Amino acid sequence: MPIETILALGLFAVVSSLGPGPSNFLLLASGANFGLRRTLPQLLGVSAGLCTVMLGVGAGLGLLLAAVPALALAVKLAGAAWLLRLAWRIGTARAMGGAGQAPARPIGFLESAGFQWMNPKAWLAAVTAMAIYAQPDSPVISVLVVSLAVALGVLPSLLLWAGMGVALRDLLADPRWLRRFNIAMALLLVASLLPLVW
Repeated sequence: MPIETILALGLFAVVSSLGPGPSNFLLLASGANFGLRRTLPQLLGVSAGLCTVMLGVGAGLGLLLAAVPALALAVKLAGAAWLLRLAWRIGTARAMGGAGQAPARPIGFLESAGFQWMNPKAWLAAVTAMAIYAQPDSPVISVLVVSLAVALGVLPSLLLWAGMGVALRDLLADPRWLRRFNIAMALLLVASLLPLVW
């Protein structure tokens, strides 16, 4: 794969992951509630999960979902249920994670990686990247390169979202503001379900 293509792919990964979406809202909330160090497993889970979705799409799962609408609907419903669960978990969080406090825990690596399989934004990015950048003359290598390039390319954007949450920690030290913030993040997560509905 030419270096220009890899650079374009990296730019695609950064730009497509900068916009708001379920994983970014979760990272923002986790950064605010738990700090960057405790949010890193979740952040790495997003990247790893996206990589596995990319590999799955490159292996033909996207075509399978298009061919079997009932399976696609099941994935959408599972994704919606998972997202509602995460929204509830964030919306009902009462205190900022910190020294001596254990009221809540951040979303872990496996939860975050697994969520990418039900995240409509991850599927859209995977299908788009594979359609544009995978090369039919070397399908296995190009699918691997595209998957890894996107997984690495999204890291700066994910760090930005988690970092924005960390930057809000001082403001959110007041439990009333933290409660409002967590409810707002939960509502944004629920609102991110709208593309699934329409």
